[in-house]
Amino acid sequence: MMNTRFLCHGDPIPAREDNGRVGPQICDFLCGATVTRCDTGFGNATVKCLDAMGFEVFATVLDLEGPGAKHLRSTCSTRLTLMQVDITQPQQVQQALITTKAKLGMKGLWALVNNAGVCINFGDAELSLMSNYRGCMEVNFFGTLSVTKTFLPLLRQNKGRIVTISSPSGEQPFPCLASYGASKAALNLFINTLRHEMEPWGVKVSTILPSAFRTGQCRNTEYWEKQHQHLLQNLSPSVLEEYGEEYLLETKELFQCHAKMSNEDLSPVVNTIVKALLSPQPQVRYYAGPGLGRMYFIYSYFPMSISDKFLQKIFLKKKVMPRALRKQSGLSILNHNNNDISSNNNNITQPE
Repeated sequence: MMNTRFLCHGDPIPAREDNGRVGPQICDFLCGATVTRCDTGFGNATVKCLDAMGFEVFATVLDLEGPGAKHLRSTCSTRLTLMQVDITQPQQVQQALITTKAKLGMKGLWALVNNAGVCINFGDAELSLMSNYRGCMEVNFFGTLSVTKTFLPLLRQNKGRIVTISSPSGEQPFPCLASYGASKAALNLFINTLRHEMEPWGVKVSTILPSAFRTGQCRNTEYWEKQHQHLLQNLSPSVLEEYGEEYLLETKELFQCHAKMSNEDLSPVVNTIVKALLSPQPQVRYYAGPGLGRMYFIYSYFPMSISDKFLQKIFLKKKVMPRALRKQSGLSILNHNNNDISSNNNNITQPE
């Protein structure tokens, strides 16, 4: 059995090369990988895969007594080490570093997989509360930044890897994902800058952009209903009146419908993480999941108006207009009809 160590603070999995053997870089020394958030989703699946491959895994979870952590304890070997870490809390991140160093001894860290991320709520940019923007930035950007900076010295020591799970919404204007997309856009720029700066150190930096997968709170209808009620209670009365509750309700229902249709098979992302961790020459960017090639092709080569319509078609196909616009539209139709009547009256020839 290989003497390798992966610290899971996200969702990775080491992969095997074409000949069925693990890459030589992994076998040459005791190594580890930090992966964020292994309670559910990609992280949880990755930990189980790494453990099955014989790796010693260090997995961070939000709750050591939660169902995700209990599931990992019951399914994984005794090599697994679980640590409770909220990446927005610097003290907990530092404690994870201390634990990792103690386990690794004189050996450095092989890889960091940044996977932890949240979408607090969804909705038009104007309708998204400031707490949504700040919450997404705290986890998706500042939390990932904190973890990356904390573990970089260990990664430089072994000329290791940094693999970050981002989102296409950080590059393309998905409707109703302004707060989430803005945090991922900030993350993308940071990671791309870091990639340049780490090149002289021999640290390889990759970004993975997944398509829609059913992970985390996606299936938690109770959570989204609470967020919906919280939004209704905290929007300014004037803005709520102009958009209308029916407009917000449709957005919630469309999002839940989209979530139900999301892919439950997480293997495309897990396998991509493996490739990024173990490939002798990892790619700068990976696209994991169906439909991304077509989406990026349209975004890159078609007019923006077509790209926008395509995103609306594949994500949230809204039919309800904001209440104020519906009223304006009704007045416009009424005025148009009145003008037509007036014009017709003026064109009537009076009898001599």
